[in-house]
Amino acid sequence: MFCTIINDCKDANAFGRQSTRVASLLSCPITTIGVSSDIEAAGNLIDALDASEGREGFILVNVAPRDGASKKWGNGSPFALFSYHKTQVISSVEGYTLSLVKKLLPQSHLQIISFEKIVSLFSDLDEAGKIRIATTQFRSFEFLPRIACLLAQSVVDIPTTPLAWDTIQDISPTIWWVDNFGNCKTTLTNQDIEVETTKIISFPFGELPFYLRLKDVPDNITACVIGSSGINNIRLLEIVVQGGSATQTLNIGIRNRL
Repeated sequence: MFCTIINDCKDANAFGRQSTRVASLLSCPITTIGVSSDIEAAGNLIDALDASEGREGFILVNVAPRDGASKKWGNGSPFALFSYHKTQVISSVEGYTLSLVKKLLPQSHLQIISFEKIVSLFSDLDEAGKIRIATTQFRSFEFLPRIACLLAQSVVDIPTTPLAWDTIQDISPTIWWVDNFGNCKTTLTNQDIEVETTKIISFPFGELPFYLRLKDVPDNITACVIGSSGINNIRLLEIVVQGGSATQTLNIGIRNRL
């Protein structure tokens, strides 16, 4: 059993409280991934699923879209539940958080969790506690860990309704992460190009040579390669500079459209 938390409430206090709550309920190792946007969450969710290889555990994701779209729901985006083999994901649905899952794992069954109904199942809380949680602003702390606990115990049915993947936003070719070397991870995959024949890939900032691996790129050359991120045999393309920083060389970064 494991639990990975992907969240934009990522300061030491917020992650400390979330981790302690999850550990007290699930008694399992916890990994935290701090992000600043739903685009970053999308890629990190795919990478966390890939790292788990579908083993038993939970990934808890709560990220507010940067355009204020979650305000239309009253108390933030609703949460959805889906599984990748034995890994169960509970995630906010507004914005792009689930968009790469939609693109790469569309066969998953997506279910919306009934917030009002599930609060009544939190047997460790008195009525005042249930009322407080029903309106909490820190749902990553009060709400998600308790849902994971109910799922782990398998003693009650989680109240859900089906949600079609069509309701999740499609993701455009975009940079979703810049690593500490300045390599830019994109939402493009090795299936979006003809790997065997492609020599050049066009981007808004110009054309780049394509190589299968970073080690194949000559020194000081800017190029596009198949990166390590992705899931199963689908891998995401990266923009790199051999021996340098792509983000600095090209003046590009997270959320840049490609």
